[in-house]
Amino acid sequence: MEIPVIDLAPYLEFSSKFSDSGKEGLDPQLKCLCSEVSRTLRETGALLVNDPRCTAQDNDLFIDMMEKFFEMPDDFKRLQERPHLHYQVGVTPEGVEVPRSLVDEEIQEKLRAMPVESQPFTPTGPDPKWRYMWRVGPRPSNTRFKELNSEPVIPEGFPDWKDTMDSWGHKMISAIEAVAEMAAIGFGLQKDAFTSLMKQGPHLLAPTGSDLIRHGQVDTVFAGYHYDLNFLTIHGRSRFPGLNIWLRNGQKMEVKVPVGCLLIQTGKQIEWLTAGDCIAGMHEVVVTNRTTDAVKLALEQNRSLWRVSSTLFAHIASDVVLKPLGHFAESPLACKYPPMSAGEFVEQELAVINLKGSKGDL
Repeated sequence: MEIPVIDLAPYLEFSSKFSDSGKEGLDPQLKCLCSEVSRTLRETGALLVNDPRCTAQDNDLFIDMMEKFFEMPDDFKRLQERPHLHYQVGVTPEGVEVPRSLVDEEIQEKLRAMPVESQPFTPTGPDPKWRYMWRVGPRPSNTRFKELNSEPVIPEGFPDWKDTMDSWGHKMISAIEAVAEMAAIGFGLQKDAFTSLMKQGPHLLAPTGSDLIRHGQVDTVFAGYHYDLNFLTIHGRSRFPGLNIWLRNGQKMEVKVPVGCLLIQTGKQIEWLTAGDCIAGMHEVVVTNRTTDAVKLALEQNRSLWRVSSTLFAHIASDVVLKPLGHFAESPLACKYPPMSAGEFVEQELAVINLKGSKGDL
């Protein structure tokens, strides 16, 4: 099964004139497009999109800067570390993020029941990747979750850091918002059912950096099998492949992101809001033969051998109550998703993977 590429341009063009909250203002083609978005998220937990506001050049500019940062000495990078804030801003060193599959017994039980060809690679310990957390967008002046809404950390010697991070982050948030509106319409909800809950959320631009010189052996696990705890996750195209996802039917699939496209994945918060109609997508990042082929090409072209993912975690606002929305509240599975604030939910998830003081994978 191939993940379809959704061109957001027709919806973006129409949405500027579209003030209605339901499907009624959409022409049949756009209704069909919205239904395809919701269906694909439901069946695969992932979606490829083409957003004319997010260009391949934007992605390259961002990755160029992050490669330069991750190539800096470890001592310099560690100056940007904020463990007392649960690594929710600044840098997270390699060897700190713990894949959920190592600590979650329920996931381990599911893995043992999988067919061998669908099983993920088994990590031997924490992930050997670095990450940088940069908040995107405004934060609430009053919130019960100050630590989830902390000030950003700017490394010295990178004069364009803030502008580059903010520009790419805001563009990816805009793409997420368009997809969230289309998904809401496709699910039979109001257009702003999701986006209204995202306002002033603790959105995080969270690129990872993996050193392919030190960790470039085939089958090295950079990010062990896990789901994301947020609402939706978006990535620009990495220069080195290696992402595997699991479809709802349990099939394992390597993701190939076309040039100029963005990959969106479902997180746990959208699962909560849809009472499990759309489940959080499981995924991993592993060095494959395609990764090593890309390494050989990078060596020939004298390019960086740091694998950077331009990842952004879009969240529901911390003080918003997570609960099944609209008709999903009538689902027989709704009882599995009791009301709780999004901030409490995040803290509960982080506690499971021991992130109160040591960072786990989102």
